[in-house]
Amino acid sequence: MYKNILITGGAGYVGSVVTPQLLEAGYNVTVYDIMYFGSEGLPKHPNLSVITGDSRDTGKLADAFKDIDVVLHLACISNDPSFDLDENLSKTINFDCFEPTVIAAKEAGVKRFVYCSSSSVYGVSDQPNVTEDHPLVPLTLYNKFKGMCEPLLFKHESPDFTCVTIRPATICGFSPRMRLDLTVNILTNHAINNNKITVFGGEQLRPNLHINDMADLYQLLLEVPSEKIAGQIFNVGYENHSIMNIAQMVRKVVMEEFPDKGEIEIVTTPSDDLRSYHINSDKIYNALGFRTKRTIEDAVRDLCAAFKAGKLPDSMTQENYFNVKTMMSQGIK
Repeated sequence: MYKNILITGGAGYVGSVVTPQLLEAGYNVTVYDIMYFGSEGLPKHPNLSVITGDSRDTGKLADAFKDIDVVLHLACISNDPSFDLDENLSKTINFDCFEPTVIAAKEAGVKRFVYCSSSSVYGVSDQPNVTEDHPLVPLTLYNKFKGMCEPLLFKHESPDFTCVTIRPATICGFSPRMRLDLTVNILTNHAINNNKITVFGGEQLRPNLHINDMADLYQLLLEVPSEKIAGQIFNVGYENHSIMNIAQMVRKVVMEEFPDKGEIEIVTTPSDDLRSYHINSDKIYNALGFRTKRTIEDAVRDLCAAFKAGKLPDSMTQENYFNVKTMMSQGIK
């Protein structure tokens, strides 16, 4: 039904996996990205257009939206440490320009707008299953502004402009534009290269989602009938585990994949990151039949394979694997 897709932030960690998947599926894809992290993760493809642009430049975005059917809005300053480097800058990117972006898309004739929010908007909850109706109790400005964008999107919902919000779990696994500052990826990197995993806290519950499952869902959201998603918010994150349990999974897989390494130590230390929640994803399964196909252990094995293949050189020191270090190197402090 739809052919032309624009992905804001499409050169990022998730975008670098979604983009080639959509191209392979026959879509025409436009990536619109400020390129803080470069575009090396994007494939060369005749149906891919790459625009270097700032999401705050609404005029440039409006031009890019011409002839676009669906917008996947992934662009943001991602994660708390990066957001906190320059709170004013981050607010302008993550919040201030959001509604102008939605309006520009609608005025350009875009049919569907998919917003990538975050399950971290729930903050801390002792509920056994956090559904989409749970109050938002964000603990950080990053989480707060992610949540505040959601109602701004739905203000513009109309029969010819379908709006949907996704609240994904923390993403894990290998990407051509790799991030090693996400829970599972951090632990795997340290297990392989330090023979030691440091767990901050450990009891916090954190949902995780394999990056290829995230890509599958974005593709599905291009294809499902509008009436199934219009005006809806969906949690996505089927594996809810404590940080300590995740560390134990990582340790097990890395020791299997690198048997010559011997024992890998797990060390615990206090943490001031108290986010803890157990999200429920029944709604998206009941509405769209979406279930994940991959596990946290699969993500760790994929990362092990990437390390073995030499795809992640200098993984402890290379700035580009870490959002906050990359942004600081570009003068954002």
